[in-house]
Amino acid sequence: MNTDTFWQLIDTARAADAPLQEALTDLLVAQGEEQVLAFEVCMGRLDTVIDRWDVWAAGYLVCGGCSDDSFMDFKAGLISLGRTWYERVARCPDDLAEHPDIQHAFATGVGEAVFCEEMGYVTAAAWERLTSNRDSFYPALDHYRVGHGVRNQDHDMGQGFDFDNADEMRQRLPQLAALYLEGVQR
Repeated sequence: MNTDTFWQLIDTARAADAPLQEALTDLLVAQGEEQVLAFEVCMGRLDTVIDRWDVWAAGYLVCGGCSDDSFMDFKAGLISLGRTWYERVARCPDDLAEHPDIQHAFATGVGEAVFCEEMGYVTAAAWERLTSNRDSFYPALDHYRVGHGVRNQDHDMGQGFDFDNADEMRQRLPQLAALYLEGVQR
């Protein structure tokens, strides 16, 4: 599955009159088993791009802390926002401060805006609907990766830094820090 097809499926699901995860699962079921696996591989590639300390720091500010499990949900949530926002945040995580969901969450005091745990499981859910066997998803995914020459991507998370150092966060993520450390309403 190419990246354009991946994002078309995300956009179609976002436009549906159903929760994103349900709509996306339905779309993936209609694509068939091989495309479910291909979607998962593509999502893994996109996840790797944003698997960086600066993106993690953004999630840390938005949620008031961010464990490694929460970071997985945050990255899944960034992907669920669609291509435009995903690419924008991949270029500059601080731009997330301008996203309407972040603005709303800050204004209302709701935590965990953009975090989307369910997004990380849509392919397994689609696989289960197609095969009636959720347990076979990961072995099938491993077989697919081998058969298509997909290797784990080496990547650099960038320079680590102390998320609890407010000055460092203000320097690296000034817009998010203004919201979450200073409480500046726009």
